[in-house]
Amino acid sequence: MVIVMTKNAPKESLERVLSEVRARGFTPHVSEGESRTLIGAIGPAPTEEVREQFAALPGVDTVMRISKPYKLASREFRHDDSTVTIGAPGRGAVRTGNGTFVVAAGPCGVETREQLNEAAAIVKRHGATVLRGGAYKPRTSPYSFQGLGQEGLRILEDARAATGLPIVTEVTAPELVETVASSADMLQIGARNTQNFALLAEVGKAGKPVLFKRGMSTSISEFLQAAEYVLSQGNPNVVLCERGIRTFETSTRFTLDVSAVPVLKELSHLPVWVDPSHAAGRRGLVPSLALASAAAGADGLIVEVHARPEEAKSDAAQQLDDAEFGQLMARLRGVVAALGKSL
Repeated sequence: MVIVMTKNAPKESLERVLSEVRARGFTPHVSEGESRTLIGAIGPAPTEEVREQFAALPGVDTVMRISKPYKLASREFRHDDSTVTIGAPGRGAVRTGNGTFVVAAGPCGVETREQLNEAAAIVKRHGATVLRGGAYKPRTSPYSFQGLGQEGLRILEDARAATGLPIVTEVTAPELVETVASSADMLQIGARNTQNFALLAEVGKAGKPVLFKRGMSTSISEFLQAAEYVLSQGNPNVVLCERGIRTFETSTRFTLDVSAVPVLKELSHLPVWVDPSHAAGRRGLVPSLALASAAAGADGLIVEVHARPEEAKSDAAQQLDDAEFGQLMARLRGVVAALGKSL
């Protein structure tokens, strides 16, 4: 259930409600609005009598039942859009979900220091505000490039220091969460790990913002319930990411579910990004899918960029070069402006 406090309710009232929530066996999750505080009480289904008792407490405005299986991710828990801050305040931090369209860009994998620095310069020059790059790479084949691991994290840290761009990189296993979180500004959960619940719980405990990609065969309801694993650990800073689903169609790597953007925005308060690179599988299709995603209402994109895509050790066919990324960003500004957002 959701307990909505009265406008500018005193701290003493909030503390009493939280104490009652815990005493009755619920776990409280507090969401601060502009003028009201919401308390999500997660636990056994509350009876009408229990809801009435909470409604009678000083400082409580209303008590509502959450009908969705994903409690903290739902619009029933929080009506207003959530915002997520990526990076440390005062160090080029970026906010998403607040009307600013965010583009995260960079190579699929961190291969060398020179390669990442070149890509980071391209990303910065064309106006993207977050640097992406995989230090750990989960690959279908055990013989494919798996990333540089901790060396890749150090290279990403140095690129952040040089450009001022916060970094997002993937974490692939529970035992790596602490290591990756010590370097990254945002932790990425890849499509293969959408329902790796042990990993999701560890990422939730880490407290860092999370870019959470939809699994290739995951329904929207399953996707939101998986996101709940992160949220339930007390980490509200989750960005949902549509990256294409597996269908019968073979002309693209995956089928980009553009309709997922407005559906997710309707069902959840969390920011929604799109990954057009993995959906397309071919660089020539990436700009069109990126523009369509922005027009559908996405809050941001994550795009693969490489100074020399033909030399990339992973996903060479879908990475944009300097000129292609520059053209995309120029076209994207027009679409974003038409929607009343800023880039």
